[in-house]
Amino acid sequence: MTSRVRISAGLAALVFVVACSHDAPPAPTAPPTAAPTSAPSPPPPTVAPLDDETAPAGAQPRLAADPAQLADDLVADEQALRDPSTPEAALREAARRQQAAYRAIGYRPEWDSVTGPRIPAELVQIYDLNVDARRQLTAMAEVRDTIPAWHIVAPAPAEELLAHYREAGAASGVGWNYLAAINLIETRRGSVVGPSSAGAQGPMQFLPSTFAAYGDGSDIYSPRDSIMAAGRYLAANNFAGNRDAAIYRYNNSSQYVRAVNDYAAVLAADPAAFTGYYRWEVYLKTGEGDLLLPIGYGSDNLVPVRDYLANHPQ
Repeated sequence: MTSRVRISAGLAALVFVVACSHDAPPAPTAPPTAAPTSAPSPPPPTVAPLDDETAPAGAQPRLAADPAQLADDLVADEQALRDPSTPEAALREAARRQQAAYRAIGYRPEWDSVTGPRIPAELVQIYDLNVDARRQLTAMAEVRDTIPAWHIVAPAPAEELLAHYREAGAASGVGWNYLAAINLIETRRGSVVGPSSAGAQGPMQFLPSTFAAYGDGSDIYSPRDSIMAAGRYLAANNFAGNRDAAIYRYNNSSQYVRAVNDYAAVLAADPAAFTGYYRWEVYLKTGEGDLLLPIGYGSDNLVPVRDYLANHPQ
């Protein structure tokens, strides 16, 4: 990928949980690059100007409706996330707006000619990779009418996760940034507690049978144990010799491979980007548009999206 990507279509962030298929047949030697697809059918995220103070609790952050202003606000948030003097409360709000802005831009390729030129040179690569990842994941995300039986929890502390990624990377030869990218995509760093539609479990979304082979007798729900297992799994599938094929074995989608590579490239170019990624929230792609599930949400049963929205406006 060049440093100046301009994609013509549409995760954003899956939601997620991705339905991993670790036990699938071998991947092709070089999975093809996914061709951009047309914009998805659900309504795009809300971009109506509204003070966050007036928004309902647990609602999505409100963004500027004008794409030029949206891009300028995104740049300000990217800069705040890289400023060590930014207090925690401001970091959280900047990351929430950053995530929502990339989702909004990901849904609207017609904005590219307006938003792209407003990104400063030092952020162009970061911007392009984030937008591309969003569009790849949106294209493969399931459109849901019900919320899965999930509980949304706070992730493990950032310093612990970073230590796990690096430990697993040193032990397996798999770059820490790839493990971090997979953890981000699969469960928002462990924020989603609940099985995928394929029965995958834990922060790195392993099928129990696969985890039994690569978990070294450990706990599928432990952040460290699942990240270590992911490193072993990728290494066993020849990550060192054919990175893309190994990632494809993790989830059989060339769009998934591209999104993992995008986020990993952001972290390689700018490790400080983890400051924002760590604070990203859980979204679902639904027939009613994007739906945010805040930390504290939980249900052991399927919940109709319309029922949730009736009591939790976005």
